[in-house]
Amino acid sequence: MNKKTVRDIDVKGKKVLVRCDFNVPQDEQGNITDTRRIVASLPTINYLIENGAKVILCSHLGRPKGEVKKEFSLEPVAKELSKQLNKDVKLANDIIGESAKELTANMKEGEVVLLENVRFDKREEENSPEFAKELASLAEVYVNDAFGTSHRAHASTAGVADYLPSAAGFLIEKELEFMGNALENPQRPFVAILGGKKVSDKIGVINALLEKVDTLIIGGAMAYTFFKAQGYEVGNSICELDKLDLALELMEKAKQKGVKLLLPVDTKVGKEFDKDTESKIVKCTEIPEGWEGFDIGTETIEIYKKELENAKTIVWNGPLGLFEFDQFAIGTNEIAKKLATVDAITIIGGGDSAAAIEKIGLSDKMTHISTGGGASLEFLEGKKLPGIECLQDK
Repeated sequence: MNKKTVRDIDVKGKKVLVRCDFNVPQDEQGNITDTRRIVASLPTINYLIENGAKVILCSHLGRPKGEVKKEFSLEPVAKELSKQLNKDVKLANDIIGESAKELTANMKEGEVVLLENVRFDKREEENSPEFAKELASLAEVYVNDAFGTSHRAHASTAGVADYLPSAAGFLIEKELEFMGNALENPQRPFVAILGGKKVSDKIGVINALLEKVDTLIIGGAMAYTFFKAQGYEVGNSICELDKLDLALELMEKAKQKGVKLLLPVDTKVGKEFDKDTESKIVKCTEIPEGWEGFDIGTETIEIYKKELENAKTIVWNGPLGLFEFDQFAIGTNEIAKKLATVDAITIIGGGDSAAAIEKIGLSDKMTHISTGGGASLEFLEGKKLPGIECLQDK
């Protein structure tokens, strides 16, 4: 990685503004139900504290659309951080107003202040230079450690870097190291597994991966578009009728590149979208009218597992079925269990795939689980991420 990291900047006695990704899920009572993103930010925060920085944290939470909404306050995050860091994290009740200025004015080394949700100001998502400049005025150094939002050019993810010396935090460094190495210098065979609903969401990624992988495994609802393109009926399964030509083009490209493209051979279909619906396994070429495909079938699971046996690098993005319903989570779970046992570098590309791995308790068996769904997708696609491009080069 050719970007400066926090190690390359003298932070002692300096106010350091750190953009984190504290966009964590909560229940109705406002209790955080998954602290992974908070925990992922701790190495950078602890490093800054230990090296005498005055730490000012900022993040978004949810989509308040530029309005102050209590349910999107970072108050629960401040409490959780205080617990995790074992020190008082003060929460400003605004972003660049009286409270923020007051709390950050006379900080001592090692103190931590969290600003309120940056998206309470609509100028954040507009990447307003005026807002970015005011935010930057609170600090002397900027560190971006929010990989999950680094594909967005917002004021706190990119704009502030115009006004302050900048560097990447350890989380971004780790993300770029694992995913960058997998793409640029993979140990082979290199296998990618792509799931999720739509081919259209993954066109760029499929195209980019066909240039790099030895095998591409397709699952999830997007598989039905490939079946329909080959002239098979898909019943009520999700299918993008305007992407049939594209699916055929991608299959042809794989053939030309000598990439093994694996599509399901059987599928588990259900009568309706319900966790207890009647279901059965059928050949992918024989999906009955009125039924909907929700998971890969048992034969497909075995074929995919066999393909993963000898892989040395595996990148997985997107679940292989409707994993939220137990009876349709079998494909995703079986492949996850397989990944936990193979002798390979296993990289999970954030979002739903990460949630699925977490749900079955196999996170610690993977080499790397990305914290950014959309950001990992764009990175895998080879796109430049504004929140990383803006940081100073070494």
